[in-house]
Amino acid sequence: MDKKSKKQLAVLRGKIQRTEQLLGAAKRQTDDPAEVTRLEKELQALHTEVEKLQVK
Repeated sequence: MDKKSKKQLAVLRGKIQRTEQLLGAAKRQTDDPAEVTRLEKELQALHTEVEKLQVK
């Protein structure tokens, strides 16, 4: 894995961590149920991107 891929993985892991925190907060505060589904989709997309980079 090259340096660029490692950096992208580090950035994606940070985004995943932040999105998981936001998702947890959104689930506790159910003002906007659409936000929970949006965050879940975003989290899934981030995990998919990580998998693609790890396969390279």
